[in-house]
Amino acid sequence: MQPLLMNTAIVLVFLLTIIALFFFILTRGALLMRELSSDPADEKSHVYPIYSNMRLIKLVDYQPIISAILLFQYKRLVTKIVSGIRQLDLQNKKVLITSCAFGDVIPRVVGAALQSGADRILIADLVDNELINARDKLGNHLERMEFIKDDATNLQLADGLVNVNVMFFLLHELPHHLKLRALDEAGRMLTPGGKLYLAEFHRPDPWVLRALSWTYFKVFEPYGLALWDTHDPVDCLQNLGGWSYQRSTYFFGNFQVISATRI
Repeated sequence: MQPLLMNTAIVLVFLLTIIALFFFILTRGALLMRELSSDPADEKSHVYPIYSNMRLIKLVDYQPIISAILLFQYKRLVTKIVSGIRQLDLQNKKVLITSCAFGDVIPRVVGAALQSGADRILIADLVDNELINARDKLGNHLERMEFIKDDATNLQLADGLVNVNVMFFLLHELPHHLKLRALDEAGRMLTPGGKLYLAEFHRPDPWVLRALSWTYFKVFEPYGLALWDTHDPVDCLQNLGGWSYQRSTYFFGNFQVISATRI
């Protein structure tokens, strides 16, 4: 029995190491390589290969994998946003999803928005393959959809165009100065009284989980730790002004959903 347990533990450690190395190469490792490159940074310099290469997108965008990455809180976070949208009257109004996300968040948000009467749903992303991947998930609703190649930090859309804007785990991947620009743009897009739904990581309450999360961010997501303090989304919205907001946290404070209203 002991040799079996030992062999199982060795195999498990080996698999976890391979998985960790895989994600490191396609996230933090890619950023480090770009920093060493002599090529000037462009608007996509912070975008991980895992979000731009279609083969990698199809490999990783698998619901159990995405749920596991978010410690199996994915469904709860999406449900919070979807429930809020279903309570709105969106007759003849527009909804924006700022940046694509893996998993079923986009189909669920689109379904909720249409049930609430939305006339048009816009999906904006900087990466063509992300838009293609999102389109593939929405075959039944394409006639009411608009896919826009655009930058969340500098959207080429008119002020006050939409009544709802959804940002699902975008901020933690943006360099710090772009976090503020993305939030400012999110507000510019909304009509007065419009809603921003923002899901993100949050500073955990228990010190053990906090230590593990800190390690995760240091290794894989170097821009994420700022959400704990200097670039807390609620503080950023307060500093920008013109918002009222509510924050809900999940899994011992490790995740958050912010519902903000444009005043």
